[in-house]
Amino acid sequence: MQRFEEINNEIHEQFITYKQQHPDRFAPTLELSWSNWGFGMEPLEQSLARLSQAGIRFIELHGNHYGESLGYKVDVTLRILADYNIKVSGMCGMFSAENDLSSNSGCARQKAIDYLNRTIDFAAAVSAGYVLVVPGAVGRPKPYDHMEFRRSVETLRLVADRFVRNNIKAAIEPIRAAEVSFCHTVSDALAYIASVNHAGVQHINGDVYHMLAEERHVAQAIMQAGARLVNIHMADSNRQALGEGCLDLDTIIMALYLINFNRPGCFVTPEPLGPGGDPYPAMYGEPDSRKLDSLVYDTVAYFREREEYVRSLG
Repeated sequence: MQRFEEINNEIHEQFITYKQQHPDRFAPTLELSWSNWGFGMEPLEQSLARLSQAGIRFIELHGNHYGESLGYKVDVTLRILADYNIKVSGMCGMFSAENDLSSNSGCARQKAIDYLNRTIDFAAAVSAGYVLVVPGAVGRPKPYDHMEFRRSVETLRLVADRFVRNNIKAAIEPIRAAEVSFCHTVSDALAYIASVNHAGVQHINGDVYHMLAEERHVAQAIMQAGARLVNIHMADSNRQALGEGCLDLDTIIMALYLINFNRPGCFVTPEPLGPGGDPYPAMYGEPDSRKLDSLVYDTVAYFREREEYVRSLG
């Protein structure tokens, strides 16, 4: 066997044993959400209609409160969510060089603080469970200097109390080295959380696409994250719809059940953005409704098909 197959076998055996010993823990299936910032400039109502049609009950909203006048409005958002009986799983925090927690510019770090304050307040108003936090700017793979980790930790600590007051989880996301300068793996995220050392910053947002680039084994990294994992972004190996690449989805699903990820408040959130370097330009791109329909429907159908098969084992 290849080395990854040996790890696969270990996880498969653990899964079968766990299922036999704890059949009651398999009553709920994994909860699907969807990260909507990849839908570009599409109106929220149109996005929710698509997700509702696909049987998705949660949405991870684009953290688009870049200024006082920008972003979703609470009353309008709650009304549209109610119309489609969809809830907010969390907020996808967006961190560029302009609002970089680790920046060597005090102005940029202040923008990151202000951005997080607005995003946390909105998340609380729409009953979101988490806000995704990237320690360094996406699209900036070159380090500023050797102090960026420390600056990021100290800056995030300034807003950590706000997470606690609003009962919102800060979910640290490791991202591949082609897109960010540090915090690339689950181990890195755990070290970052330990350095922040605050009750408001205790969780991880995984992303399978980044894990494929940075981790030895995706499912093994999921199990390393364990109970800290609150959300996981999904795309196939080519960052397309699930089923369009060579991702070992079955073993990933097993790992998620092994960490009891089918408990309330945990979400599998597809985010198929397509291959390339910096995906952020997609957030303000012109949406192709037919392509987005296909992405959502194909991904949901394939995920549920594989989950049903995995749950039938043993």
